[in-house]
Amino acid sequence: MALGSRLVGIAVIGGLLLAGLAYPVVGGLGHLAGQAVGGVEATTPGVLTGQMPSVTTITDDAGAPIAYLYDQDRQVVASDRISTAMKAAIVAIEDRRFFVESGLDARGVVRALVNNSTGGATQGASTLTEQYVKNYDEYVAARTPAEQLRATAPDLGRKVREAEVAEQLDHGVPKAQILTWYLNVVSFGNQAFGVQAAARTYFDTTADRLTVPQAALLAGMVQSPAQDDPVRHPAAATARRNVVIDQMAQQGAITPAQAAEATAAPLGVGPALHGPTEGCLGAGDAGFFCSYVLDDLARSGISADELRRGGYTVRTTMNRAATEQAKSAVDAEVPSTQPHVADVLSIVAPGADAHRVTAMVANRGYGLDASQQQTTYDLPGTPENLGAGSVYKIFTSSAYLAQGGGIDTVIPVPGNGYASPLTPGFVVSNDGDYPPQMTLQDALAQSPNTAFVKLEETTGIAPVVDMAVRLGMRSLAESPGPGQPSIADTVTAQNQASFTLGVAPTSSLELANVGATLASHGVWCPPSPVTSVTDETGRAVPVHEAACEQAVPGPLADTEMTGLSKDDQPGGTSAAAAAAAGWNRPIAAKTGTTQTSESAAFVAATPSLAAAAITFDDSSSPRPICTGAPPTSCGTGNLFGGTTPARTWYRAVTPILGSGPVQPLPTPDPRFVTGGRLTTIPSVIGEPADQATAALRGAGFAVAVAPVDSRAPAGTVVGEDPIGGAVEGQTVTLTTSSGRLTPPPGPPR
Repeated sequence: MALGSRLVGIAVIGGLLLAGLAYPVVGGLGHLAGQAVGGVEATTPGVLTGQMPSVTTITDDAGAPIAYLYDQDRQVVASDRISTAMKAAIVAIEDRRFFVESGLDARGVVRALVNNSTGGATQGASTLTEQYVKNYDEYVAARTPAEQLRATAPDLGRKVREAEVAEQLDHGVPKAQILTWYLNVVSFGNQAFGVQAAARTYFDTTADRLTVPQAALLAGMVQSPAQDDPVRHPAAATARRNVVIDQMAQQGAITPAQAAEATAAPLGVGPALHGPTEGCLGAGDAGFFCSYVLDDLARSGISADELRRGGYTVRTTMNRAATEQAKSAVDAEVPSTQPHVADVLSIVAPGADAHRVTAMVANRGYGLDASQQQTTYDLPGTPENLGAGSVYKIFTSSAYLAQGGGIDTVIPVPGNGYASPLTPGFVVSNDGDYPPQMTLQDALAQSPNTAFVKLEETTGIAPVVDMAVRLGMRSLAESPGPGQPSIADTVTAQNQASFTLGVAPTSSLELANVGATLASHGVWCPPSPVTSVTDETGRAVPVHEAACEQAVPGPLADTEMTGLSKDDQPGGTSAAAAAAAGWNRPIAAKTGTTQTSESAAFVAATPSLAAAAITFDDSSSPRPICTGAPPTSCGTGNLFGGTTPARTWYRAVTPILGSGPVQPLPTPDPRFVTGGRLTTIPSVIGEPADQATAALRGAGFAVAVAPVDSRAPAGTVVGEDPIGGAVEGQTVTLTTSSGRLTPPPGPPR
């Protein structure tokens, strides 16, 4: 086509565009674009309502920020949170007729089309409304480099689409709202999107506190953020700022005196900008906790992508003071850069309705610098493969109580070299000399291996494994993949008597939650790191978690706490560590050490706090660990649960509890102290609740009833717990049908 013909065509288009301004209906522009370039994309969702991605803030339990998640560093703010100076500055330099003009500058569009079509310099939209649409397409709608290229291409269809959307906005949205949206969407360089992020990045302030010279600098940067960058090009930035100040004065937004004062003001931008590090890498010592929060929210159906764009506020359960004290403790015991030796600690607050995680720390820094032994692997929350040792004797003793044993029951302690018939070829010895028999409570404090392997012959392996899962070791029951057995299934199928010696993968978080279950009178709850999630409007976002459950009867859990109460006393395996820390509170505790001292653990609980420490070789080729200053890899290890892990625990928890009230351990139940008669529980599933209750009470059991939605007739027993046998007088929980089904949940967020 000849140049003259092309100009005639553009002139016709220009006439139609100008004529279109006389009508509120703008569909004709889209029709025109369709004729010109084969169709206009549908209006981008959100551009007409100002929806745009914003930073999600993760906070501690007091509301102080821990970390920020974002694709773009943007915090959307309302008009009343943007200073008058900022609004005046952007209007003065970008579109002085903004409040009196149409949303579409038709002549500007035609001028741009002429330039673009004839090979001239690319020209953009001229009104703020058109600029808002263009910036929205580039920074919000476009998610990939290719989409961003299309959003900024000198294309007729794009230009007409921007014009059409601008007219739609002008006829349906107040000018003040369009201006606010523009200031929230536009880029100010250095990864700062929107005026709130820009105010913080360059001046460490907020958008509502921007002064005239600060606002003028930011407004001047919009046209060319790189060229007018105040850090790299301060002279150009100053000159551009002063142009904006002059325009503000000419338009009456400020007085000549205010303009002179603003022009004389220093730039006010230092060499160090104030942008937050994205994600958990910016959380410092809270990095491991932050990582667990993201995993927990993902399990709840809130994806990382949704968090990075949603502008949520995630209030967590992390207590900053407890986290700082815990971090100080692990670092004091094992320096962060010590090769091969990781020291981790998790703290959980017990409760009947929730188990809140208050701290998760490691001596390792959370980061990417391997030369400094940093890692982003979830050391406190992910089971480590070396095991926790004799801590697992908690599960054997609890299973024994459930079957009629008592903490005062005298149990045999076979000598070294004991070969248990449970697992052919399995031979176990003790680390030290023990009497041939002792009470279960003393055995928990002194930890002879042969006694608990022998005890498994009484309980059976399956009940011990089941008890571990019930009390909190839920990862043992998880399948590693489709069709693959869980660790619990494998241990049970192979009748592995070594289970009580703690050879299974274990995390400090799950161990701490075991302590929380016992301290909560047998109520298990998922270890929760989140208190609430709210969106930008303050509306609550549902967070789905597993329900709490009565894992074991309250009297059994209370008595197990007493059974574990001698560990810090003379003769107990953590007595030396407790004395060194000045520990003087009642405690339920257990140490554990693996056979070659490649790992060791300590879990303990008070009525208000449960925590677990694990020290282990975190390298790809684990070796035994020798205690010392600091602990190190060695040929023959001497690490024990009562050394580094127990010292870590007492060093952290003693000051956390401080001078607060000393709470006694719960009162043990006589049935689980001296041992009760194990009797058969009548099977009542399928019976009416009243008949089932009568049958159980007649057999000597207490009864609790918990309704559940079910197809079965209302009032029918559909489940009982425990099943089979229990100590006489123990509570049996009956699950009864409501006679209706709960509607299925909606799709995850």
